[in-house]
Amino acid sequence: MSEDIVTSDLPESLAEIVTDFAETEPSERLQLLLEFSSELPELPARFADHPELLEPVPECQSPIFLVTEVDDPEQGEQATVRLHFSAPPEAPTTRGFAGILSEGLDGQSAEAVLSVPADLPLRLSLTEAVSPLRLRGMSGMLSRIQRQVSERIGKITSA
Repeated sequence: MSEDIVTSDLPESLAEIVTDFAETEPSERLQLLLEFSSELPELPARFADHPELLEPVPECQSPIFLVTEVDDPEQGEQATVRLHFSAPPEAPTTRGFAGILSEGLDGQSAEAVLSVPADLPLRLSLTEAVSPLRLRGMSGMLSRIQRQVSERIGKITSA
């Protein structure tokens, strides 16, 4: 690896993404981020038809909305997390971060999602290509996802 990036505390799918960024030449990392932007899955129709179900992420400079679903929340930390994002094509950096989170965390257990460290955006080796404000936007997305997962499994397990 070209940089000392820790991945042992990440779910395998997210660790692979972090490793890909670390092993990509610095001049090509922004292009890799744009690939994640173009690969962001479309919002399912059930949400596209009901925008009130989408939660904005105010920490992001660009408009982005997300929905965090937890399958069988009564399973607590073993429940499966599903992520859905909506971000306009004219916000490629934001879409790229959403694409990374979608690919790295969608389908993971609640435990895996909740254990992702807050410094994840810094581990992507993008500090030279993306502003600190944009990286904080990704941090905002991650913390919003983790809060929503906690709320969804906490409501069931603490009842």
